[in-house]
Amino acid sequence: MFDSSPEVAIPTLSFAERTRRVVDEVRNTALRVGRDPVQIKILAVSKQKTVADIRALMNQGFRDFGESYVAEALPKLDSLASAGCTWHYVGVVQSNKTKRLAQHFDWIQSIDRVHIGKRLADARGEFSTTALNVCIQVNIDEEPTKAGVSMDQVPELVDQLQEFPQLQVRGLMAIPNPDAHQETTRDSFRQMRELFEKLQTNTSTHWDTLSMGMSGDYVIAIEEGATMIRIGTALFGPRI
Repeated sequence: MFDSSPEVAIPTLSFAERTRRVVDEVRNTALRVGRDPVQIKILAVSKQKTVADIRALMNQGFRDFGESYVAEALPKLDSLASAGCTWHYVGVVQSNKTKRLAQHFDWIQSIDRVHIGKRLADARGEFSTTALNVCIQVNIDEEPTKAGVSMDQVPELVDQLQEFPQLQVRGLMAIPNPDAHQETTRDSFRQMRELFEKLQTNTSTHWDTLSMGMSGDYVIAIEEGATMIRIGTALFGPRI
């Protein structure tokens, strides 16, 4: 017997509605914990999204976008070259991609080896007199399959990267274990904040970025001190 009942449509939020929801939650969370919402930057992670999707979010006031795959990202950057966007690379940095990354991106948030830092610095010097903004990726939960350095390795890598004038070391980035309990995630974010604050006294005045928190945990990240959250699905909708 066939079910003849009508299909129930699942409402789809518009870009404006999704943006408003995220912006309001960021603001309300920050105020609730005594923080200034202006100090928290929302990075729209646009991997697997089209130029049209990015333009739709730009219409809502966004200018900072994050990409994870070089081959996918470069055509978007080219199409939007005159749009005034700031581009962040948040994926794994491969040695053979450093020249293109240094040439086209404003930020690299996922450095975990001095070798990669040197390659980026050398390449940046070929293309620009402006320093490349970088963050060190920390493998905060010590997952064997995830990129990033351990917490113990961070101070040494900070010192090493600050030797390259073509790099501006801005702070730390982390992706906690997505399968962890909420309180475990909160503890990981808290450890990141403590490490970030500890290093502030030994770094330049540009040390200002604690990049942590994504669509599923950005509220906790803000509560624990994030200055930048990386949001994809909550802004763009589900990825195919």
